[in-house]
Order: sequence, then C-alpha cells, then structure tokens
Amino acid sequence: MSVKPDLPVWRSLLYVPVNVEKYVERAHTRGADCIQLDLEDSVPASEKDRARTLVPVAAAKVRRGGADVVVRINRPDALAARDLEAAICSEVNGIAVTKAENPAHLQRLDDIVSRLEAQRGLPNGHTRFIAMIETPAAFFEMPAIARALPRLVAMNIGGEDFALENGMEPNEETLLMPKQQMIFAARSGGLMPLGFIASVAAFGDWEAFARMVRRSRQFGFMGAGCIHPGQVPIVNQEYSPNAEAAAYAQRVIEENAKAEAAGRASFAIDGKMIDVPVVERARRLLARLAAIEAREAKKQQVPV
Repeated sequence: MSVKPDLPVWRSLLYVPVNVEKYVERAHTRGADCIQLDLEDSVPASEKDRARTLVPVAAAKVRRGGADVVVRINRPDALAARDLEAAICSEVNGIAVTKAENPAHLQRLDDIVSRLEAQRGLPNGHTRFIAMIETPAAFFEMPAIARALPRLVAMNIGGEDFALENGMEPNEETLLMPKQQMIFAARSGGLMPLGFIASVAAFGDWEAFARMVRRSRQFGFMGAGCIHPGQVPIVNQEYSPNAEAAAYAQRVIEENAKAEAAGRASFAIDGKMIDVPVVERARRLLARLAAIEAREAKKQQVPV
C-alpha cells in the first residue's frame, strides 16, 4: 500500500502553544500547511485547564491563512478525554495522539471523538488522527497501530521522548533505524510518515537543516513538525517535488504512453531503463505535486 486516498497535505506542521497569545496571533502568517495547537509539553500543568478553553477561538485564528489545525493532546486517558472535549469542533481537523500505545488505545480515543462529532453535528471521521510513537513498547506495535482506525492518517516518532525512554541520545545516527522502521509501518497502513531522520530540535544552521530535511525526504518522509517558524519554508520546499523532478516525471509519463501504444511495457530514457515501478513513481510524484499546488492555491485565496 502507498498512502490512503484523500490524505491531507501536511508538509509542515508548526507547533504553537495554545496559551501564548502572541504566537497564536501570528501563526497564520507563517505559511505552514498545518498548525499544531499544543496542549501537551509546551503548556505547564498549572495552565492546562485554561489552555483547553482557548482551543476553539485559537483554532479559528490560526487557520486564517488557509492552514489546517491539529491539536496535540496529553496522556494519560483522563487528561486526553478532557482535551478532546475542548478540541473537537469544526475548526479542528485533527488530533495528535501523544504516546500512542497500541490499537486499543487509539480505539478508546476514537470512541470519544465519534461521540463528540455526533453531538456537535460533525461528520463521523471529520477529525483525523496522528499517532505519535514515543516508547519502546509502542515501537513494536507500529504495524498494528498503522491499521487501527480509518481516521488515522499519519504516524511519527517523537524523537526526544523516544530517545529518553530508550536511554539514547536523540541524533541522526541513533534515530535513523527506528524512524526508518516507522516509515515502513506507516506505509503498510497507507499513512503519511511524518518527521525527520534527526531530532526536530536541531535548527539554527539553516543550510545544514535543509540538507537534513532533503535527506529525510529521500528516506520517505512526507511532512514534519516544525518548532520554529524559520523551519516552515524549508520544510515546505524540501518536502515538495522540485521542478526538475516534476519535468522528468512528466517525460516518463509521456514516453510510457508512446511505449504502450507500441505494445511495450519498458523503454529507455537517457540510457536508463524505465519500467512499471518507475512509471508508477512518476505518477505518484505528479499526483503529490498537484495536491501541493491545490494546498498552496487555498492559502493564496485566504487574505492574511
């Protein structure tokens, strides 16, 4: 399986603490595909009750630039239930499920969300899920988690928490293997793999950051959380097909049509054999580009 049909385009998911007004007010100007309103780590325990009350108004504000909105919720289940009560509304497109454990964990939350959607006049499935893998136990559940729910659209590994729970340092060398395994698990369920091969906390040297994001895309990531607005344009660019790749893909499609008309299933371009997997890769790249262009057009239509 590649990815589910009709997945959202979430190249960049900018974290915004829901209780910090100055960040909420400017979030819609940052160009992110999705704003992640945070109720978890960036909100102290003493502020969480107040933060929940802010979600509906903040969601309306941050989506003014055409972005979707995801709310990152807390664990354990008691806190998660209170977060969902506050977050499920027409202005919120998804929930980032922290410390996802197993399919049963997601199904418990799905039951709550389905009930809230029905109560609030929302279509069942309106609210998408991102499963965040942050513990060694959950790592071994990833393939099952990826198939747990129709509303699940993406998976990532929370690098900092995952490294903490495994007693390792959160760098590219240590995170590469588990994150690559996550990509395989996510793809097996038709989900978007989100993240970078290194830690999200690494930024400042923007050229080095761009190289890391570019390498991450080569491994199969489709989008990533951003903790700084300066990351957003880089992630949007690097997680989009570039003009050269799009032109080559279009050439592959055109030459394939000629080959099919001649009764052949393979052909050559510039001394390289082109067959079915290469043609399908070209189709997927162009479909991805079309979805990204539609997302960008939506942003342009919304005055900021």
